[in-house]
Amino acid sequence: MATPAHCIFCFETLAATLEKRKALPLAQVEDSWTEYQLSLRHEDVETEAGAEIENDDEAPKPAAISRLLNHSPGSAGSSSSSLLSSGKSSNTASGRESGVATPASSKSSGSSIFSLGKGKKEKYTEVPLFITWNTVSARSGHKSLRGCIGTFEPMELESGLRSYALTSALEDPRFPPIPVSLLPSLSAHVTLLTNFSSPSHDPLGWTLGLHGIRINFYERSRRLSSTYLPDVAPEQGWSKEEAVVSLMRKAGWRGREEDWKATWDKGRGELVTYEGKVVGVGYAEYKGWREWIEKSGEARGR
Repeated sequence: MATPAHCIFCFETLAATLEKRKALPLAQVEDSWTEYQLSLRHEDVETEAGAEIENDDEAPKPAAISRLLNHSPGSAGSSSSSLLSSGKSSNTASGRESGVATPASSKSSGSSIFSLGKGKKEKYTEVPLFITWNTVSARSGHKSLRGCIGTFEPMELESGLRSYALTSALEDPRFPPIPVSLLPSLSAHVTLLTNFSSPSHDPLGWTLGLHGIRINFYERSRRLSSTYLPDVAPEQGWSKEEAVVSLMRKAGWRGREEDWKATWDKGRGELVTYEGKVVGVGYAEYKGWREWIEKSGEARGR
């Protein structure tokens, strides 16, 4: 499954290319993104603790806050770790937490919060993937497609993310290349594709919201083919039939809408389904992470 760190890596790849600098590798992005999320969570917990102390000086204090108030210089590490642990349940729904594996506890009272982010990562050897870039209106929040290209051929994850982050941003024939000035308006979306079906001649043999669909059919000796990712039809509010007709038009069919099924049958249409949950990150999240790693020295020398 795709993660927010994959989207951050796509942003980092594109920004580094446009800014003519070296991008951080995927492993470093994944580790630093987890640490960044934990640091934000740590700040949130400290802010909540400070507010409780200020507003309720006389009330009984939770154990973690009591230790914070009465800590000795040697106990600072254990206080921070306790506060991080006590904040788990109230923060799990936060957008900042998405895709982050939270450790159960620190190894010792002196552990740095930045040592807590090295959890297990899902390992992919090779995977098909698609990268989507959208522009987001600052006024309305409305998203508009700005590039989407991927591959059904399995690729090594880092290589695939890097290659298609740039291809979809700079080489989608439907749009001009994304300039550096447009970066603050972008959101990056990654879909890793899994569970491909065998070809079927039933154009409606799929489930809205679960399946992406890839079709091919023949018209006038031309083989036409196209795909929609799993999130497209629900976002557009289409029925399955509407999605298939739209996809046939995307592939290049220009016939009458009421003739779509006859065209499908005559052209020996085939449909393959696949699954993949899209994950997206906005530029503000990328910028926050990038500023954090520069401040913390993660990107020093790059």
